[in-house]
Amino acid sequence: MNKLQNGSDIRGVALEGVNSEKVNLTPDVAKQIGNAFIIWLKHKLNKTKELKIAIGMDSRLSGPALKNALTKAITKAGCDIYDCGLASTPAMFMTTITEPFLCDGAIMLTASHLPFNRNGMKFFTKEGGLNTSDITQILNFAENALFEKENIVGKIEKIDFMSVYSSFFTKKIKKEVNTADYELPLKGLKIVVDAGNGAGGFYAEQVLKPLGADISGSQFLTPDGYFPNHTPNPEDDEAMQSIQQAVLDNQADLGVIFDTDVDRAAIVDKNGNSINRNKLIALSAAIVLNEMPNSYIVTDSITSDGLTFFIENVLNGKHLRYKRGYKNVINEAIHLNNTGKQCGLAIETSGHAALKENHFLDDGAYLVTKIIIEAARLAKEGKTLESLINLLPQPKESKEFRVKIIENDFRAYGIAIISELEEFSNFVEGWNTVANNYEGTRIACAKDKGDGWFLLRLSLHDPVIPINIESNIDGGVNIIAFELLNFLKKYKKLDLSSFNIHL
Repeated sequence: MNKLQNGSDIRGVALEGVNSEKVNLTPDVAKQIGNAFIIWLKHKLNKTKELKIAIGMDSRLSGPALKNALTKAITKAGCDIYDCGLASTPAMFMTTITEPFLCDGAIMLTASHLPFNRNGMKFFTKEGGLNTSDITQILNFAENALFEKENIVGKIEKIDFMSVYSSFFTKKIKKEVNTADYELPLKGLKIVVDAGNGAGGFYAEQVLKPLGADISGSQFLTPDGYFPNHTPNPEDDEAMQSIQQAVLDNQADLGVIFDTDVDRAAIVDKNGNSINRNKLIALSAAIVLNEMPNSYIVTDSITSDGLTFFIENVLNGKHLRYKRGYKNVINEAIHLNNTGKQCGLAIETSGHAALKENHFLDDGAYLVTKIIIEAARLAKEGKTLESLINLLPQPKESKEFRVKIIENDFRAYGIAIISELEEFSNFVEGWNTVANNYEGTRIACAKDKGDGWFLLRLSLHDPVIPINIESNIDGGVNIIAFELLNFLKKYKKLDLSSFNIHL
């Protein structure tokens, strides 16, 4: 069971069809996990009767069978279920705080952008998504085959919660754009949506279209668990190129792309330029810091030096670069607020973005809504979104190298390398260890040493050392990588072939 844990989520192989990938997330396993969640939830809430649980799923082919298994286990434990059908991950959290539902817990069946044969689960209470330690405890309950069974079987009610969820956005856009034509605040805007055949098609059909936006040219809105057109992932180059081309072909004002379960997003401007990763963080920070001046923006560890300059020197905010992992970033933002330091945005380079005003829920549709509201306001002044980030410094080059660790205890091996690199950097002229770094080792490189920076860290879950390098000069990435490679060559249990491709 514990092998199914992926940080604060559960992920596994749910279907045959990929060589050497054996199914380990079966309906029977789903029953055990569903029952374990109820045991955990009863302890958490100190509540033994009348629990209400919402269940939703993305477009994955294994979703219906796993949902049916979860439903059986949870109703046998005496709990009532709201069956939300096709849904987004953020919507499932909203079932816990939205009247009249006010669910005690919610489960989303999703494996985000992973291939068609995978699936997984995300869990929520009204306090938000569960943490890593919670998932560990639930899986331990499941491993020990602890079952909860009541004499009374719970009821199942199918609900269209996505319509309720969509109405949050339509009301927000009407109120905050506040045009003379109040009911059609997006009239005159052409917005192309790419749902990647996941769960995000609702945003085009149930949010943008009723508000007057022209959504013609939107693509892959129909759910299809084979994901036949491209990987539903805003970080994927092919996916981004697809939405960029759609914007150009349809002469749209804006493009929006979601991942499978809509907790991540990216956008494309009218010229076909992608606004993701550091650019998306910069744009989001510009909007939030206009509303919460001088506050903190928390990001993950791989964001650029240029982004820090933009947040602190252009927007007059504070940038805290924290650990990778969207829950790490969100929890640090919550911690800042709890200690009296204002923070309105926690955002990871992958596109996970959580705003204080929205319960620090990482919700791609909410972030896109904020951006569309800003786009509509700027359009009244004859301005565009790009004007908000035109002072963001861009590196000349950037590259990520992924170095595999060929060692059973890969975590200890990787931690030792990171520690030794920090010591080694003290003896390399032109290398300076960056202070206040919460993950791995980050080194600033002088102008004659590549004029940039690199971060060497350990992957959250895999036997991999990702190395991110950025440079402000042509050829700078290779200069930095070459010197770093000389350090790494002494470690015989590293696969350094990714360097050889680029040097």
